[in-house]
Amino acid sequence: MVLAMNKFRFVHILLTAICFFPPPIAARGGHSDYIRPGDGNFNFHGVARNLFSQVEPRPSAELTRGYMTNDDLEKAMKGFTKRCSKISRLYSIGKSVNGFPLWVIEISDRPGEIEAEPAFKYIGNVHGDEPVGRELLLRLANWICDNYGKDPLAQMIVENVHLHILPSLNPDGFTVRRRNNANNVDLNRDFPDQFFPLNEDLDLRQPETRAIMTWLSDIRFAASATLHGGALVANFPWDGTEDKRKYYYACPDDETFRFLARIYSKSHRNMSLSKEFEEGITNGASWYPIYGGMQDWNYIHGGCFELTLEISDNKWPKASELPTIWEYNRKSMLNLVASLVKTGVHGRIFSLDQGKPLPGLVVVKGINYTVKAHQAFADYHRLLAPGRKYEVTASSPGYKPKTTSVWLGDDAVNTDFILIPEASSRGNLLRSVCDCSGQPILTHFFTETNNGITFALIVVVAFLCFLLQRRVRFNLWKQRQSSRRSVTV
Repeated sequence: MVLAMNKFRFVHILLTAICFFPPPIAARGGHSDYIRPGDGNFNFHGVARNLFSQVEPRPSAELTRGYMTNDDLEKAMKGFTKRCSKISRLYSIGKSVNGFPLWVIEISDRPGEIEAEPAFKYIGNVHGDEPVGRELLLRLANWICDNYGKDPLAQMIVENVHLHILPSLNPDGFTVRRRNNANNVDLNRDFPDQFFPLNEDLDLRQPETRAIMTWLSDIRFAASATLHGGALVANFPWDGTEDKRKYYYACPDDETFRFLARIYSKSHRNMSLSKEFEEGITNGASWYPIYGGMQDWNYIHGGCFELTLEISDNKWPKASELPTIWEYNRKSMLNLVASLVKTGVHGRIFSLDQGKPLPGLVVVKGINYTVKAHQAFADYHRLLAPGRKYEVTASSPGYKPKTTSVWLGDDAVNTDFILIPEASSRGNLLRSVCDCSGQPILTHFFTETNNGITFALIVVVAFLCFLLQRRVRFNLWKQRQSSRRSVTV
C-alpha cells in the first residue's frame, strides 16, 4: 500500500513538472530557458526567475578557453585606448553587483567632447552565457582604429559619429557562465515596461540596469544595438503586446526599424537568407513577447532606436569560430553605425532673435514619436526610412513652430530650422521697423510724431536694427561653422 502510494505520488510530481515547464523554445535575447510565449507571469519576479536559472544548462569550462576573462577584457580595453589615444577614451558607467567596472570605449575624432553629431552605442554580454558579443566588439574597435585614415567607412564613423562600446554589461554572469547577473536576475527583463507595472521600484532595480538608465540620461544616443546569441536575426520593437499574446505589434517607427534591421541582416553573410525569419529580421512580439526589456525602454524613454541582434546560432561557440563569426558580422556592425550619417533627417534648431541654438522638439507628420534636440547644440538626428516624402516640424516653447517637406532619398538630408519668437507687441514693432515690410508702421509713425523727434527715433531704431541683424547673422554663421547642414528653413 505504501509502495503504491509512493508510486502514485512520484507520477503526480512528474506530471506536474511536465505541465509546469513547457519545452524550451527558440531563444530571443539569447536564451533557451523555459518560457511560455505570451505569459508574462514567469519572466520577472522571485521564484520563477530562479527556476529558469536552475534548469538552464551552463556551458562547460572547456568552451571558455580562448575567450577573454574579465581581467583580460579590462586589460585589452585599456591597451586599446593607449594605442588609439587620439580617437578614443575609456570610461566606466558603473559597477556590477560584484563590483566589476562596466567599461566603455568611446571612439570619435573628438572623444569626450560634446558635438553636434549623433551618438551610437553597442552593448554586449547582456546575458552572461552569451560571450560572442564582447569578443566581436573589441574586434570592431580595433578594426576601426587600424583602418582610420585608410578605409572611408572607418573614417566616416570616426569623424561623424560618437561610437560608444560596452563589451560586457554582465561580467558577473560571464564569470560563472550563467545567463543572469550575480543576483540571479535577467537584465533584459529588469527595465520599466510600457504595458505592465514592472520594475518600477528603483531600489529593487539591478546596478547594471541603473547604470544603463543613468548612461542614457547623460548621453543622448540616436541609435544602439545589443548583441546576443542563440539565434541569427535582427529583432526590433515592440517586444511585447498589451494582452501578452504573440503577434506582430508595430511601434510608431516600424518602417524605420525594419529599414535598420535590414541594413544589418543584408550586410551579414547569411542572416538575410534565414528560412525561419523573412529577410533575417523580426518584430519582437511576433517572435514571442517579453516584458521589461531594454530595447523598448530605450525607444520610449531614451529617444534611442535600439535593435536586439542575435549574431550566432550557438550561444557559446568554440573560440576557434570567433574569427569567422567576426567576418560574418563585420560589415553589418559597421554599416549599422554608418546609417546614422547616411540616412535620416539631421540638423539644428536656432532662434531668429539671437541666432543661438534653441533646444526644441522635432516631429514627423503621421508618426507618433518626438525627437528631442540636444540641450547645448540643439542638434537633432531623426532616423527615417528612405524613399518617401516627410513633413518635418520643429518647435520650442515661446517660438512659432516651423514645418518643411523633405524628400528622403538614398542620402541623408540636412535641414536647419530658424524659429521666430512669439514676441510681445514691442518686439513685433522692432522687427517690423527693421524689416522692409514694416514701412506702413513707419509712415503712420511719421504722421503722428514731431519731425525732430521722429528723425532722432529713426536714427536710433535704424542703428539698433543694424546691430540686431548683425548679431543674428554672426551668431548663425558661428554656430553653423562646425555643421555640415545644407538647407535652412
